Amino acid sequence: MKKFVIVFLAFLMVSSLTPLSFGERLGPADAPLGVLRDFVISVKFLDAYFGTEGNKIEVAPGDKNVPFTVIMSNVGTQDITGIKGKLSLPAAYQSPSGRGVDILADNDQKASAGNTFGLTFFVDVSELAPIKDYSGNIEISFSRLRESGERTEDFPFTFKLTGDSIVNLRPISGALTSIVNNQVVIEISNAGTAPLNNVDIVLQNDLTSVSSQSKSITNLENVIFDQTHWDVGTIQPQSAVTFSFGTFIPESIKNEPLHLPMTISYYDAHGELETVTRVADFYINGLVDPSIYGVKVIDLSGKQTVIGEILNEGNSDGLFGFVTLKPRGESNIKESTQYIDEIEPDSPVPFNIPIEFDGVSLSDTHDITIEVRYKDSMREEHIISHDTTIDVSVLSILDNEEGESPVGGIIAIIVIIAIIGILYKKGKLPMISKKSQ
Repeated sequence: MKKFVIVFLAFLMVSSLTPLSFGERLGPADAPLGVLRDFVISVKFLDAYFGTEGNKIEVAPGDKNVPFTVIMSNVGTQDITGIKGKLSLPAAYQSPSGRGVDILADNDQKASAGNTFGLTFFVDVSELAPIKDYSGNIEISFSRLRESGERTEDFPFTFKLTGDSIVNLRPISGALTSIVNNQVVIEISNAGTAPLNNVDIVLQNDLTSVSSQSKSITNLENVIFDQTHWDVGTIQPQSAVTFSFGTFIPESIKNEPLHLPMTISYYDAHGELETVTRVADFYINGLVDPSIYGVKVIDLSGKQTVIGEILNEGNSDGLFGFVTLKPRGESNIKESTQYIDEIEPDSPVPFNIPIEFDGVSLSDTHDITIEVRYKDSMREEHIISHDTTIDVSVLSILDNEEGESPVGGIIAIIVIIAIIGILYKKGKLPMISKKSQ
C-alpha cells in the first residue's frame, strides 16, 4: 500500500511539471498573441501613436523628425532589461537620417513585471502621405533578469496619420464704439488638416484670467457682455464658423485697444481634450455724434449769409470738420465750403457761409442742404446732412435786426436820379452845356 501511494504521488508531480518541461503553452488556447506565446511568457503590444509616452500629438503630411511611440506591457513574471526596438513603417515614412536607414529606439530602464514601457522613435512624414490609417510592425528585443541570452518578439499594429488642427480667432465686426451698444462678430477658423471637434469657447473676463496689468483688468471689467460662453460644434479643416454677442463699452474706454482673452476647448484627432487661449483684439473708437440746427439767413457785413451751429453729443472730437452749402432742386446758389476744424463734444460750433448766386436769383426761397464732413479718431470720414429752405428776399433782410436797413440808400438813389432829370431839362448840366455851344 505504501508503494502504491508513493508511485501515485510521483505521477502527480511529473504530470504537473510536464507543460513547463516540454515547453507547452500555458493558459487558454485563444489567448492573444504576445500575452501568452509558445515557449515564452513575455510582452504585449498596447498602442502606437505619434507623440511621446503619455502625450499624443497631431501630425500632418510633411512634418519632420516627429516622435512615434509604441507602448508595450511586460506581462511576464520577471523583469526585463536591455529593451530595443526596430520600427517598420510604410514607404511614406522614413528615418530622419535618410531613406533606407533603420528606425531604431531603445529603453535603458528596467521594465518590471506587470508594468508598461514605451519606445519612442523619430520619423519623417512625406508631404504626399494621405491622412488615413496605416499598418506597421515593431520588432522588440530584450533580456530577462536571471536569464542569459536575448529574446525577440514581433508585433504588427495599426496607427493613424491624424493631420493637425490650427486654431485662429479674429474679429470681423471692426472697431467698437464707446457709450453705445455694439454687436460683435468673431470668426474662429481651423487652418489645419484635422477637424476641431465639439468646440467650446469661454470669454475669460475675471480677475485671474486677464492680463496682470491693472489697467487691462479694469477696462475689461467695466465692459458689459450679454454672453460669455458659446458652443460652436465641429470645425472642419480649412473652414471657419462665426459667433456673435452684444457688448456695451463705457465712456471711460475710448481711443485705445481692448483685449478679450478666450479659452477654446476641443477634441483633437486622437480624441484627446485640448485647451488653448486666443485673444480677440478690438480698437475702441470714441463716439462722435454731431447734429445741425439753427440754420437761417442773416445780413453779415452787407452780405447775405447762411449761419447755423453744430452740436456734438458724443464723447470724442470730430476731426478736420468742413461745412458745405449745397443747392437743391432749382436753386442757383453756388456751392461753397467752410473749414471749421475740430467739432468738440458738448460745445456748439458755429458756421457762416456767404451766399453767392450763379447768375441772377430768380426766386426768393431756395432749397439747400447743409453737409458736415469730419473724421473720427481712426481717420475714417463721416458725413451728416440737413435739408432746409431759406428766404433770400429783400424783405427778409429788412426784417433782420442784425443787418443795416438799405431803405436810406434806395431813397438817396431815387433823389439823385430826380435831380439829374431836372437839371437835364433845364440844360444846366455841364456836359450838355458844352455840346450846345
